[in-house]
Amino acid sequence: MAGSRRAARVGSAVSGGSALIAFLVGIVTNYVTAELPKWAENTVLVWSVFAGLAVVSLGLFFWERRLATEAPDGGVRPVPLGRIAVSGHSMNPPTVSAPVRGRAAELERIGALVRGSGGGMVVVCGAGGLGKTTLAAEAAAQARAQGQVVVWVRWRDDPDQLGQDLAQAAHILGLPEARLEEARTGRVSLVDAVWEHLATTPGWLIVVDNVDTPTRVGPGSGPPAAYRGWLRPHGGGVLLVTTRDTSRQTWGPDADLLHLQPLVDDAGAAVLLDAAPHAGTAAEAEALAVRLGGLPLALNAAGTYLSVPTSRHRTFTVYQHALEAEFADLLGAEHPAAATDPAVARRVVRHTWDLSLDQLHSDGYTLARPVLQLLALLEPAPVPRTLITPELVTDATGLPATAAAVDAALAGLRQYGLLHTPGADAPEPASPAVSQLQLHPLVREVTAHTLARPEPTTAWLAALDEHLAQAVAVVAGLPGRTGWPTARLLAPHLPAHLDRNTPHNFTTARNTLDSLADVLDAAGAASEELLLLRHVMDAESRVLGSEHP
Repeated sequence: MAGSRRAARVGSAVSGGSALIAFLVGIVTNYVTAELPKWAENTVLVWSVFAGLAVVSLGLFFWERRLATEAPDGGVRPVPLGRIAVSGHSMNPPTVSAPVRGRAAELERIGALVRGSGGGMVVVCGAGGLGKTTLAAEAAAQARAQGQVVVWVRWRDDPDQLGQDLAQAAHILGLPEARLEEARTGRVSLVDAVWEHLATTPGWLIVVDNVDTPTRVGPGSGPPAAYRGWLRPHGGGVLLVTTRDTSRQTWGPDADLLHLQPLVDDAGAAVLLDAAPHAGTAAEAEALAVRLGGLPLALNAAGTYLSVPTSRHRTFTVYQHALEAEFADLLGAEHPAAATDPAVARRVVRHTWDLSLDQLHSDGYTLARPVLQLLALLEPAPVPRTLITPELVTDATGLPATAAAVDAALAGLRQYGLLHTPGADAPEPASPAVSQLQLHPLVREVTAHTLARPEPTTAWLAALDEHLAQAVAVVAGLPGRTGWPTARLLAPHLPAHLDRNTPHNFTTARNTLDSLADVLDAAGAASEELLLLRHVMDAESRVLGSEHP
């Protein structure tokens, strides 16, 4: 009703303005062509009348323009039709220049949905660097080869632009110009006009790439999971979204979530061999792929480096050895534009996770970055959740921390794929006895390298050592089997604890390892116990001498 009343007001204004203009033109015509009455010989009077009519006419014209563009209370916001009809950028998918390795199952799931008759929505999600855009581009190429209409939209953190792009996509798929005209004048909601058309039109794949701020998608403030905004699962074709947000709560029950994982060893080796076929054997490529944690971004960076004739390191083995001394230069190198251009940051291993951390910080997860940095200072093994306390965060960073804030930080890191919780989603019988936290090895290594040295690392490690010792004391004091699972998780992190406290605090740190070894002995964890005892013996030999009793 509001839209129709507004349309009537617009029509009335238009007709009124047009009539007045016609009347003015008629007077002018008569004035210059007909025999003048006596009063018309007064030129000052005549031109004053003309000027007044002109002002009124212009006022009516601008009033009509305002009515056509302003949103009525509770009504539909009109949109500029010209921007819908002409897109200022390409809507073709990017070209995939190399074979997509290790993603056959994901491509088949997307392809089955595209080939089916029901349509739907696929969300390809995971941490930065896992190749979400590459997977979507390959799926788009396969869909186009099968005769589907493919439209590629890049999320620019601008809901209005997304609306224009999806309206253009619907226009490509046959949305009538008359329906767009109704959206322009506010007689219908543009988002509803677009999705009413997409719901009844089969044979398309629309990709919306890099939706890393889904709460801003709109229109309005409703969450994507409500399916009333620009992203909906109810089309006659398939909507494919790529994002770092892995939360089912964000995307709702009707979206098919494809949570990407690092590539398995042989697939990672194939990526390296595709880029640098003369850099070594398949076994050497696989060893480097394992070292890089199967992260496609890092594999592509290494392969590209090795393929350049002027590079200092030209083989997989030499590159892998060089990582030990030149990690920051080879994979963590600064890029002149990465700090200010998100598109560049996505292509640089050093920066790609900064985008997620920046988003978490802006969403209010202020402890996400320091908690990630603390975890990166521990060993590349699962950590018991009970170690990461508000007291540890405050002692290490100096930031005020509450239990709720630490919980929120960990949940945010997990939501953006930077933190894994091994076994958390397993059936109850297979679930671990204690909650665990684990970083991807490359996320951990890059984060550790980017911490300023020696501060804050020295202070942070001192706080970690204090809380590791406290955690061991708590485990040793628990009755029966209660502390055994936590003791096994703490064991890999204790050798470094001893090394950091040798020689200045050697006796106390050694006693901490001995205490945990006793718990492991009672738990029957022979391999973990042996690891600690050997490390203690080696340290004692260095500090006290091999002849010491």
